[in-house]
Amino acid sequence: MIELYYWTTPNGHKITMFLEEAATPYNIHAINIGAGDQFSPKFLRISPNNRIPAIVDTAPGDGGAPISVFESGAILQYLAEKTGMFMPADQRGRTEVMQWLFWQMGGLGPMLGQNHHFSQYAPEKLDYAINRYVNETNRLYGVLNKRLADREFMAGDYSIADMASYPWIVPYERQGQNLDDFPHLKRWFHAIKDRPATVRAYEKAKAISQQATVNEESKKILFGQTAKHVV
Repeated sequence: MIELYYWTTPNGHKITMFLEEAATPYNIHAINIGAGDQFSPKFLRISPNNRIPAIVDTAPGDGGAPISVFESGAILQYLAEKTGMFMPADQRGRTEVMQWLFWQMGGLGPMLGQNHHFSQYAPEKLDYAINRYVNETNRLYGVLNKRLADREFMAGDYSIADMASYPWIVPYERQGQNLDDFPHLKRWFHAIKDRPATVRAYEKAKAISQQATVNEESKKILFGQTAKHVV
């Protein structure tokens, strides 16, 4: 059984998308990041970076003690290796998937996250910061659009690279982007959106997201963290 420590963010959606695709049994443990649940000692033992998602696999393949994994990319890799799904077995295919997974983890996610912060949440609207990250978002959309010009999914077949990237494109309007400017990305986006597993994953998020509130107190929790919060 996979115990999933989750909140309804793009990084959280990545994991429910995989688990639904793979028909892997799992339990969701909601970690309300606006309320500070991510700083509880229990959660920090699983995710020392105090970020969701994280998992505990109570039945790992080696038959040993439960394994905990944090960081969404590492979780996707772990689950793909455990199930033998959504990751090619051959070296070349695996390399294609992993480089695009790392592209999402190192570029698409962080840059779009900064876009969200400065355009949606920052107390002061800084034109330089907003323009910087909206433009970088646009560039990254262009990279993905070009990649998808001659293939259905990012590494050929549907893979963990697609699952990692799709949730970050969902709020494209808030990121100042128009999918009509990226026809290959738009085709890919709707193909993933319409997958039954994606529909199920986002349906599960709806009930949990009703608990979410963004107010001044939650902003202090989300954006005021220092080293003292991980002790």
